Amino acid sequence: MRKYVITSLAILLSLLSACTEQQTVGTAVRTDGAYRYRGGLSGGMYDGYGVLTYNDSTVYSGQWKKGKRHGYGTVKDSLGRTVTALWHEDSIVNGTVSDSSGTYSGELGRGNTACGHGIYRGRDGSYYDGAWSRGMRNGFGCGIGADGKVKVGEWKDDKYRGERLTYTAERIYGIDISRYQHGKGRKKYAINWAKLRITHLGDISRKKVSGKVDYPVSFVYIKSTEGASVRNPYYLSDYRQARRHGIPCGAYHFFSPTSSPTKQANYFLRHSRFAKGDFPPVLDVEPSAAQIRRMGGVKAMFGRIRTWLRIVERRTGMRPILYISQQFVNKYLPYAPDITRDYMVWIARYGEYKPEIRLVFWQLCPDGRVDGIHGEVDINVFNGYHDSFRQFIQSL
Repeated sequence: MRKYVITSLAILLSLLSACTEQQTVGTAVRTDGAYRYRGGLSGGMYDGYGVLTYNDSTVYSGQWKKGKRHGYGTVKDSLGRTVTALWHEDSIVNGTVSDSSGTYSGELGRGNTACGHGIYRGRDGSYYDGAWSRGMRNGFGCGIGADGKVKVGEWKDDKYRGERLTYTAERIYGIDISRYQHGKGRKKYAINWAKLRITHLGDISRKKVSGKVDYPVSFVYIKSTEGASVRNPYYLSDYRQARRHGIPCGAYHFFSPTSSPTKQANYFLRHSRFAKGDFPPVLDVEPSAAQIRRMGGVKAMFGRIRTWLRIVERRTGMRPILYISQQFVNKYLPYAPDITRDYMVWIARYGEYKPEIRLVFWQLCPDGRVDGIHGEVDINVFNGYHDSFRQFIQSL
């Protein structure tokens, strides 16, 4: 939103008695060169409704009080844009500014720029209702782009940043684990499933937390396989323990850029469990740029991903979820609009703002802490609250 600067009328309001003036019962017609005023007059000052013109072009039309614009009126700014506003002693309180791109309605601040709360309606169909400062969208707001995409969250200098989450006990948290939660090398650690409790959301990114971090583990994803030959030796025991303790769980497969997607899908299906009530299977895709090139490029990579997803969906009866990073979303997902449309995403994004994608889970940190598990743990949050989570579980 561009700044709207209203042309000063100070020089115009200094018209003196030397001007040619015709007055009748509280109204006047006053001229001073190319300037002409017609309207209310009291004590020699503009008062009541009046119109000020310059060379037959209207400069201001509206209410005046003691020589100052006061009340509702309309002006043209230096760029020819129309401003209809509520004035208080020559200062705009709030108003409507229109130009060829759209119309802003709301509070106006210093310099007569959009400041405070306001609504913008673009001629291209875009819309924004929220906070402004310095003539730009800044703060929380709700918007609709020209493409119809809805954006609800925080904006900074006219750029959409996303929804900033506040982490509270009302949200739904879960974890994902692999063999690394059982130790490295000769050091082995058991998971105390009866004690599981999320106690820390990590330090890798800024987070707004309200209250004490002491959350139940409401779901768990367990790594089952990788490629066409690697298994997590703890998968089956962790899966059984999760179900025994009433924690909804699911299995994920780490995608290999070098193995056949068909062999990978079959390997995952052969070594994983899919009981009633389990979460949908997940394909974890984390290739480097070099690996994508060796696969034959982005198109070839998505061909392999589709193969895995279709085989697993056909065999399990559940549509898999795609686990990807924010970088993958930005750089590669636009090349696969069908996947964006048809599959839910579990995203790894370590920042303040919730990702803008068809999101089901958000991995908010890799360095969380959980009572009952040794070392760092990936912490995830469900995209919704308890009612949505219940609906999600009932749909399985």
